[in-house]
Amino acid sequence: MSIGSPFFILAIIAMSTLGWMFTTWTRARHGYPVENEWSGVAHRTDPDAGRKIDLLSSENEMLTGRISRLEERIAVLERIATDPSTRTAREIDALR
Repeated sequence: MSIGSPFFILAIIAMSTLGWMFTTWTRARHGYPVENEWSGVAHRTDPDAGRKIDLLSSENEMLTGRISRLEERIAVLERIATDPSTRTAREIDALR
């Protein structure tokens, strides 16, 4: 088989195509973005991505509310700790 023969050229084309197919399959299997020569990059999509985003958004809102309530409580505790003792005692008794 000489370098100029059609079989040699076809073997090079086949090896290149099989190598490209193997690397594309490996990238897709492991979640890497797959390059597409016409439209750029194709990313792996998750069918539950929208649901996960909604759940995380609702959890984020709940935690933000909890943090604001804790900040208010800390502000009250700081005010009690820094105020004079006579007024503080009256406020603590009023809270009971």
